[in-house]
Amino acid sequence: MKLLTIATAALGIAIAGHALAEDMAIPQQEQNDALRARLPADILDAGKMTSVNNGSFPPYEIVTGTQMDGASADLTHALGQILGVEIDHATVGGLPALLSGVNSGRYQFAFGPIGDFASREEANDFVDWVQEYVVFAVQKGNPEGITSLDTTCGTRIAVMAGGSAERVIKAASEKCVADGKAEVEVQSYTDQPSSILAVRSKRADAFFSSQAPLTYFVSQANGQLELSGVGQKNGFNDLYQGAVVPKGSEMAGILKDGIQILIDNGTYATVMKKWGLENNMLDKTAINLGGNLPK
Repeated sequence: MKLLTIATAALGIAIAGHALAEDMAIPQQEQNDALRARLPADILDAGKMTSVNNGSFPPYEIVTGTQMDGASADLTHALGQILGVEIDHATVGGLPALLSGVNSGRYQFAFGPIGDFASREEANDFVDWVQEYVVFAVQKGNPEGITSLDTTCGTRIAVMAGGSAERVIKAASEKCVADGKAEVEVQSYTDQPSSILAVRSKRADAFFSSQAPLTYFVSQANGQLELSGVGQKNGFNDLYQGAVVPKGSEMAGILKDGIQILIDNGTYATVMKKWGLENNMLDKTAINLGGNLPK
């Protein structure tokens, strides 16, 4: 485990502490005694708990040195005020390590947001607070003409290792081969900055990932990148993302009710708009929305 450290300088983009919109004040929250009383005794005794992430996932999680910024940082800070505890942040390498750390009890939760799928709900519960879409970040002008999964045959696509986009692009590659076309060269990376750097350095033709962080990366790329495949399913049904806890953990209900307080009092909207995420907001948080979607 490393405490909030990741090499982002090589990206050549400023991703620390800069919102997509102008800075907005995040309201101070009042402690909710009833919700605090539901916390496990060990957390109450320690006065803190730890949320784990797997590196920078702008504009949600922006990890630089020993600091974390972004929408998730703002929301967990407000959530900590509601619960009356300090929420620390720790970084591990890759999604599998994140899920393992949560399920082993080393970390109380991962705020993410992380994709909620029925297969993942077998071992974890998801407290969904984001609706997301999956698209491509390509080089300016889209020289390889990547506009959908059907146009990825013979190209080099970067994805996050262990993520849902990796599974979808590998299935697309199998379809390419079955149709007599060249396979997709799938490049799996443990973090978002490495993935987007592969495209900027032309080692990959596209990065296939969530629209919100890709929008952020494109905005910071000095005109070198653009989005493609926007407004399409791209191998996914409706996609929800959220915080992750072990299956059956009492923390799921606590996080759900805490986030709902932030939705109801307007703090959630303030944070999401601050970071350019107004199109990803939900009116109501819920547990395990992914399990109710078509397979």
